[in-house]
Amino acid sequence: MTAWLQAWVTSGGLVDTIIAITLLEVAFLLLHHHRTKRGLAPRNYLLNVLSGLSLMLALRCCLAGSAWFFIAAWLVAAGAAHAADIAMRLQQRSSGH
Repeated sequence: MTAWLQAWVTSGGLVDTIIAITLLEVAFLLLHHHRTKRGLAPRNYLLNVLSGLSLMLALRCCLAGSAWFFIAAWLVAAGAAHAADIAMRLQQRSSGH
């Protein structure tokens, strides 16, 4: 059993599963908010999700043996999304929203 688990993790299968679950979660949240106008507003989480997905994709590239610039690009995307999320939250806080 552990050999299968090790192969699944090191091949990227675990990361792929987590990415798929994350995308399904986002789809559910978007659909729920669109239909009911309740729940989390997309502006409150999409940048955070984008940052997390970018980190997962950087890890996926590492596990797949991708070229360094793909890994770097996903890490830069994660950092940019995180910075944008922080800036948006600070702006909302200062404007009282």
